[in-house]
Amino acid sequence: MYLEEIVENVELESDKCECKSRLNREDVVGWLKSIAGFSNASGGDFYIGVEDKTNKLIGFNRKEADNERNYFNNQVNEHLSPRPQMKVSFVRYEANGNERFIIHVYIPESVVKPVILKYKNIPSIFMRRDGFTNGATYEEIIEMSVKSRNTQFDLLLSDKKYEAENYKTLQEFYALHNNGKELSEKALMSMGFYNENGLLVNGAVLFGDDYQGKKTEVVCSVFSGFNKGSERIVTVNRFHGNIIADINYMIEFVEQRMNHSMIKLDNTRKNIDAYPKRALFEGVINAVAHRDYFLDGTQIQMDMFKDRLEISSPGGFYIGEKIGKTYDLSGIISKRRNELITSVLVNCNVMEAAGTGFEKIMEEYQNVDETHRPYIYSSSDHFTLVLPDLTYSDGVEDSGVPNILFAPVPNGTVYDEKVLSFCYYQARKVSEIVSYLGVSDSTYFRKQVLENLVENQYLEKNKVSRASYFKTNPEMVRIQ
Repeated sequence: MYLEEIVENVELESDKCECKSRLNREDVVGWLKSIAGFSNASGGDFYIGVEDKTNKLIGFNRKEADNERNYFNNQVNEHLSPRPQMKVSFVRYEANGNERFIIHVYIPESVVKPVILKYKNIPSIFMRRDGFTNGATYEEIIEMSVKSRNTQFDLLLSDKKYEAENYKTLQEFYALHNNGKELSEKALMSMGFYNENGLLVNGAVLFGDDYQGKKTEVVCSVFSGFNKGSERIVTVNRFHGNIIADINYMIEFVEQRMNHSMIKLDNTRKNIDAYPKRALFEGVINAVAHRDYFLDGTQIQMDMFKDRLEISSPGGFYIGEKIGKTYDLSGIISKRRNELITSVLVNCNVMEAAGTGFEKIMEEYQNVDETHRPYIYSSSDHFTLVLPDLTYSDGVEDSGVPNILFAPVPNGTVYDEKVLSFCYYQARKVSEIVSYLGVSDSTYFRKQVLENLVENQYLEKNKVSRASYFKTNPEMVRIQ
């Protein structure tokens, strides 16, 4: 018998369900991290007494089930803090006329985060993502903490006092985009720029003329070719100032270096910029507005290549958006990571409250061919907008896989790089991998290529129903 036969509407999706035939006493961390990972993510179901590779029922008699449940509770109480709010229940079934039980543990998303796994006095924080449980990234840990407190970096109170004369750059920017009008004190107060005692919030500090901290750092680069790994770097410029200065610097950097061309029409000529000014402006505003300012030591990255511009901002899509790569920019739900910064930009009339910036970018590229369509890709720690160069006739090749860097694999094969690239953004079945590579599904390929990558921790293997899925381990492989 199988799990789906006795549990109605069971969710067998790998990101929400995990099964264990028995709790491993020799490797407690191996299964405790799954409980912590579910708690730190969006919750899930954990079944004990079910074979993890096939979902086949192993089960317990009543006494065994009770002992296994007690052991589970004792280990959770000892090693997880704060203890996740779980519901543990028995699911009864009959096999060969005998009464059997499996244990169902429902783990909701924890209200207080992060849930920490402490074993042998070593604390660890785990996150469940895409069907796998791995160590949480720095960005995820910060986001968990902030979400738990229901606050954001830019809304936290600073120790600096508001001084009107320190916001001339912001006033000039506001006037430029609002027909010469002045940004009033009343508007600033209504946005929560400062409190009744005149103390600024963090986001307001970043708009000050005197701000020179690294929270706003940007790195703008020009490469001679198509990628970072093998091409000559033409220019690398670093800059950090207030948010308005950041916006102006990034736009000027690209406008001064981008290509221009001209096409003949019936009775006139049309000038073409490599990157439409409106699309460039919206991309820069989006990167600044949704950047994760909790992440010290990071920067907005502007990379100009022969065929495209990449605008990469620290922090994945805010609160739960999982996007590998998408051309459907209009389908992305706008979620505010920085309420104060976004409110200021909305008031300055450079950003819409409805969050239609991506749609405006698509409008600028609406008449282009398939190879010149803008797209977005996101990971757990950054998101990137890609604007194709309209003066480059070949467009951006859609390989569907990223360029990657990784240390040589022990006993590696010529297929390693392609497999790891193909499995980077999403988990793949064996049939998908061999089809992509154009090879046969042989025992040699499974053992010498896939299993070797799994054994050396470059690939992570997971079972969904009876199918094996493989996903690249981002801790061993990174995008160029």
